[in-house]
Amino acid sequence: MTVAALLLAGGCGQGEREERAAPGLGWSECGDGFECARLRVPLDHGEPDGEQLELAVVRLPASGQRIGSLVLNPGGPGVSGVEYARAARLVVSERVRERFDVVGFDPRGVGQSAPVRCLDDARLDAFVAMDTTPDTAAERAELESVAREFAAGCQKHAGRLLPHMGTADVARDLDLLRQALGDPKLTYLGKSYGTFLGAVYADLFPGKVRALVLDGALDPAISRVRGNAEQAAAFEEALRAYVEDCLGSRECPFTSRDADGALDELATLLRGADTRPLGGGGRPLTEALATLGTLTPLYDRASWPELTEALRRALNGDGSLLLRNADQLAGRLDDGTYSNQLAANLAVNCVDGPYPASAAAFAAEAAEASRKAPRFGPYIMWSSLPCAFWPVRPTLSPRPLAAAGAPPILVVGTRRDPATPYGWARALAGELRSGVLLGYDGDGHTAYAGGSPCVDDAVDRYLVEEVVPRDGVICPGIR
Repeated sequence: MTVAALLLAGGCGQGEREERAAPGLGWSECGDGFECARLRVPLDHGEPDGEQLELAVVRLPASGQRIGSLVLNPGGPGVSGVEYARAARLVVSERVRERFDVVGFDPRGVGQSAPVRCLDDARLDAFVAMDTTPDTAAERAELESVAREFAAGCQKHAGRLLPHMGTADVARDLDLLRQALGDPKLTYLGKSYGTFLGAVYADLFPGKVRALVLDGALDPAISRVRGNAEQAAAFEEALRAYVEDCLGSRECPFTSRDADGALDELATLLRGADTRPLGGGGRPLTEALATLGTLTPLYDRASWPELTEALRRALNGDGSLLLRNADQLAGRLDDGTYSNQLAANLAVNCVDGPYPASAAAFAAEAAEASRKAPRFGPYIMWSSLPCAFWPVRPTLSPRPLAAAGAPPILVVGTRRDPATPYGWARALAGELRSGVLLGYDGDGHTAYAGGSPCVDDAVDRYLVEEVVPRDGVICPGIR
C-alpha cells in the first residue's frame, strides 16, 4: 500500500500533522486578465524532498473586495482545470468573481502538468472505436488486445508517474496549492470527479476546509463496477427523458410516436453500426463511436437539439455529427491529435479502486449492466477494461468519507444527471459528517451556473457568506 493510501485509510489527522510549507507562486500575465504560474510538488508525497513535478496554475483576480481564492476542478478525471478556469466568466457567477480569485490547476498527469501519454493518435483512434459489444470469441480477443496495448503503453511512456496518479496524491497537491495561494483554509468548487477530489481532501484535511461545493457528486463508498453500472442506468434515464422531449417536437427523427418505440429505433441504429459503420465524418462511425456520440449531448440539456439533428442524419446514413460528438468527449481535436484526457482518465481511475482482473469478469459485468442499461451498459463497462491489466495496483478502496471535524460541506445533485446519478449526491451528503444536500429537479450533468437561479443563489451565498441552505432543499427545474 502506498503512503497516500495509508493516509487516506488512516483518517484525517495524519494529513494535517504532515503539513509542509509550499513554495510560493510567481505569477505572470497570460492574456484576457488572467495570470499564470507553476507549482512544484513532490512526485511522491512520501518523499517530499525527492523528484518534483510542476503543475500549471491559472487565476482570474477578484474584481472587488477579496475574500480569498476559489479553486476549481471540472472533473474527468483528466479534464484540464486550467482551461476550465479560463472560462471563469461563464462557470462562476459575477458575485463570486468579485470576492474571490478564481483559480484552476491541471492535476498531475493532466494537460500542462507532466501529462500522461499512452498511445499515439492512430492507436487512440482504434482504442476509442473498439467493439464494446463483442459477439464472438475473436471480437472479445481483439477487445482484450487493444485494452492490454493501452495499459502497456501507459507503463512504457509514463511508468514513473502511474503509481502517483491517485486522487489522494492530487488532494495533497491541492493542499500545497492552498498554502502557496496564501489561504489559511480552502474554498473549492468541484464538479463530477472533482467532488471525489474535494471529499478526499476534506477527509485528509478537515481543519483546512472553509467551504466546499461538490456538484454532481460521486459516491466513494461504492465499487468501481457498481459505479459503472449505475452510471449506465443514469444515462438510460437521461436518454428516455431526451426521447420523450424529442417526441413533442416536429423535428424529432423517429418514426415511432412513443418513447419505447423510439428507443428501439435508436438501439437498431447503434447495433447496425456494429456490422456496417456509418460514413460521413472522414472515419467510419462504429457502434462504440455512435454510442459515445449519442451519450455526449446528454450531459447538457441545451445540447438536445444537436442530438436530434445528429440522429436525424445518422438515421439517413450520415454519421458525421455523431462522430463529432464522440470526438469532443474523447478529446480528439480537428487535426486528428488527441489531448491526454483519455490517458489521464484511466491512469487515475485504475489506481483509485479495484476493477475485475480479467476480460471474462468484465464480460459478466457488462452482461449484468445491459439488463438495466441495454444501450449504454456494455459500452461503459467495457471502457474500463484496461484497468484489468493495469501495471500499478490500486491505492484506494471503496469506503465512506466522513471528513469528521470539517465545517458544513455543500453537496449538489441533479435529479436526472446522466453521469453522476442523484443517488450518489444523496449518499455522499449522508456519509460526510457535515454534508448538506441541495437538489435540483432538472436534466444534465451538474447544476451550478446551469441556469437555475435557485441553485446559483444557494451556492453563491454559501461560498461568499458561508450561509448553508436547509439540508434536502430541492430547487425546481427550468425548461
